[in-house]
Amino acid sequence: MQDRPALELTRPTLRETDYGFFGPDSPTWKVWTHPTALIGFQRAVTLEHFDPGLTAAVADLGGIYSDPRGRLDHTFAYFLIAAVGDGRTAVSAADHLLRVHAQSTGIEPISGKRYSANNPASQLWIHITGWHSVLKCYEVFGPGPLDPDEEQQFWAECVIAAGLQTCREAEVPTSRAEVREYFAQVRPTLCVSERARRGMHYLLYTPRDRGLTLWAGARAVAPAAVATLPRWMRELGGFDQPRLLEAGYIPAAQALMRLAGARPELLEQLLPRLIGPMTADLYRQHRRGGVPQNPATVSVAQARERYAEQRTPA
Repeated sequence: MQDRPALELTRPTLRETDYGFFGPDSPTWKVWTHPTALIGFQRAVTLEHFDPGLTAAVADLGGIYSDPRGRLDHTFAYFLIAAVGDGRTAVSAADHLLRVHAQSTGIEPISGKRYSANNPASQLWIHITGWHSVLKCYEVFGPGPLDPDEEQQFWAECVIAAGLQTCREAEVPTSRAEVREYFAQVRPTLCVSERARRGMHYLLYTPRDRGLTLWAGARAVAPAAVATLPRWMRELGGFDQPRLLEAGYIPAAQALMRLAGARPELLEQLLPRLIGPMTADLYRQHRRGGVPQNPATVSVAQARERYAEQRTPA
């Protein structure tokens, strides 16, 4: 997980100016606000450690060890804002991260080369592992696969969201087939170090001294998240698990997600303890969000232009 700093707004307004980049009928809203996104999120932040530059950034900053709940809360909040927030809030949050990441550099010890948190390749790995993970877990533990048109739209929206960070648009996969090609292409560049394994296992099996809720929540979700990963990733990360465990765990997780999907008010009540107050507040705003000032979607470029004067200066 990239060690994302706290968002500038202590209480972001999720839907005031417009419907953001995708809108109420989009597959992005459907997938990113389903309870299965919690499983997908743990999957994604674990996989980010396969990128050696991101591992170095996380280890050098150390925030996931000193304040894991805060780091997870702000990271999930950023993903949620990008997916369902209005244009003003999304570009403000993204611009803040870009400015802070510009100061997050150091030496990656495996290669001896300098890393940068804004490196386009690393940002693309974060983006794709996030969007692919939430979709994968939506399919396995939630309502199931999107229909072909929705899936095509989901990946088109993934490209749009990538424009908030330093990703090169031409390199962002636009379909499931291209996602597979992307993973095959980057696989030779991935590696696991002692620090990477520590980060992965810390996120999957958070120690008890980090708090009972975080400890229990991470360990309850971990078998489901790992069950969706290919065998080579499990073996490389050192967190493979018995097939017998998965045989019983997957149906149980599916039943729990069906219950959570049918009772979103219960998830709203649990989110402050499961993730954190910012994510919980954003989810509450999303569920209660009314009609914004401009009941339409905007592009990232339009949002940057329209709200330039309202964004926090560098």
